[in-house]
Amino acid sequence: MIKKFFVSPSEPRLRAGWRLLIQTILMIILGIGASLLLLPILPKLTSDSIFWVSELMELLAITGSVYLARRFLDKRSFASIGFKMDQHVVFDILVGLIITFIMMGSIFIAMQALGWLKFESFAWNVDSVQTVISQALLFFVIFIVVGFNEELLFRGYHLQTITSGSNLFWGLLISSIIFGSLHLGNPNATWVSAAGIFFAGLFLAYGYTRTQQLWLPIGLHLGWNFFEGVVFGYPVSGLTIYPLMNIKVSGPQVWTGGAFGPEAGLIILPALVVGAILINLYTRSRLDS
Repeated sequence: MIKKFFVSPSEPRLRAGWRLLIQTILMIILGIGASLLLLPILPKLTSDSIFWVSELMELLAITGSVYLARRFLDKRSFASIGFKMDQHVVFDILVGLIITFIMMGSIFIAMQALGWLKFESFAWNVDSVQTVISQALLFFVIFIVVGFNEELLFRGYHLQTITSGSNLFWGLLISSIIFGSLHLGNPNATWVSAAGIFFAGLFLAYGYTRTQQLWLPIGLHLGWNFFEGVVFGYPVSGLTIYPLMNIKVSGPQVWTGGAFGPEAGLIILPALVVGAILINLYTRSRLDS
């Protein structure tokens, strides 16, 4: 009975729940360790630098914990979690960017047409071209790290580990609930915004289930954050990002998402449907081959 409680019935490794718990503990330990190492320099950092450093700390904690868990608990290679290097890698990332540009652009056009959005100025009307370029590139790099971190953890380890211990339905449901709940700590977050992030998690997971790789979800996640915050000027999950377009949103919060951004509004739902259709069209030939 004790062995069945801890060991998977299908192969000689711990059950999925224990593997997920240990990976989480490892992630916390690595995160605390990284924080202690950086503690002496934290008071000297600017707000932008703190954001950047925090993402690098998450990169260390998430990648390190998932690598150790994947290698020694799952008894699988790190690459097998969804990092196969083949001819699809570059296209998956680029298509993810294109799809999310269409999604966020559609939201922008719809809100402007409905009178819920007012364009005020471009960034270069206020700041120097050098500042605009450097800030846009900085956040693009930050969002690469964010996309990698969160896709590795949620669509990588969480989704795949839970699925291995139950089935895909529970893997999708539980990993997306965790994804949405962890965003409750963001500024202006509510349970409505958590529900929006939950549906975004399902959307990103669809990219994984169609390809069985993380490259497309990483491209989607990167594009979502970059186009939403930097290009079109919305808050990104409640966070204020350097915008290339300064806008003012004044429509009904239930639709626009208000200060949290479109993820907390009903307007995100048709955009997710459009994005899912585009993912389906892009991956159809690969699944048929």
